Amino acid sequence: MRIGIDLGGTKIEGVVLAGNGEILSRQRLSTPQQDYPATLDAISELVSQLETKCLVKDLMLPVGIAAPGSISRVSGRMKNCNSTCLNGQLLREDLQRLLKRNVRIANDADCFALSEAQDGAAESYGSMFGVILGTGVGGGVVINKQLLMGPNGIAGEWGHNPMPPSLLASFDRHQSRACYCGRYDCVEAWLSGPAFEKSYYGEINQKLLAAEIAQAAVDGVPLAIEALNDYCELLAAALATVINVIDPDVVVLGGGLSNIDYLYEEVPRRWGRYIFTDHVETKLLRAEYGDSSGVRGAAWLW
Repeated sequence: MRIGIDLGGTKIEGVVLAGNGEILSRQRLSTPQQDYPATLDAISELVSQLETKCLVKDLMLPVGIAAPGSISRVSGRMKNCNSTCLNGQLLREDLQRLLKRNVRIANDADCFALSEAQDGAAESYGSMFGVILGTGVGGGVVINKQLLMGPNGIAGEWGHNPMPPSLLASFDRHQSRACYCGRYDCVEAWLSGPAFEKSYYGEINQKLLAAEIAQAAVDGVPLAIEALNDYCELLAAALATVINVIDPDVVVLGGGLSNIDYLYEEVPRRWGRYIFTDHVETKLLRAEYGDSSGVRGAAWLW
């Protein structure tokens, strides 16, 4: 058995995972907002609750953490976290001292990819690229069920690659978009849930959630259909850049936008024009474990 913790912006979820992938226990706590010491205490409390519930308090189960950022190989401190109170902190060392055991930490998108590769949608494939399309955009690479970390700890961070400028220029009324990373026109600035909603709002001056826009497209609303098709074109081009580099067997989508059925039909139909081959064998699949993939992947770090 091992414990997985998904350290999210609004909730911290923990599970005890058996060796066969069965979740034996699940607990959730609210994430203390912008309070690092309280976040450490919440994780410690969650681990204690999980071990007590499974009657394994004296075993001190190994703990894996899915974090909204990564550990700097230079300083050992957290970086690139959208939960900004974590940035610059020695999260792993602080948790190891508090929990009195070794702790493994990986980016939440990496944990998502590892979960889906281990026993999810990509279980039967040798190589996969796991994609999160949600409030942010992230990714992770798994080869033969081994997570690719890279010397900089940023493998799979396609969300902060630039969208192809020529493609953006082809869209009417295109204006550059700032990304929180300080650059412009990152993949995340165009393909996250809020970015999709912003694109639709710019066309119709009506604020809808991403799921509502997708449903409007299904209902035949012309501008919603146009917005969804534009999104598919951008996603196809962005994924093509990854496929051209690592040539994965499968791309697995997670996050809120992964629930749009149209993506799985339309994106593979479009991405061939951007991929350097005569026939694309890569599959596009929906995540099997959905929102649970991050916490499961954190446990699979052990």
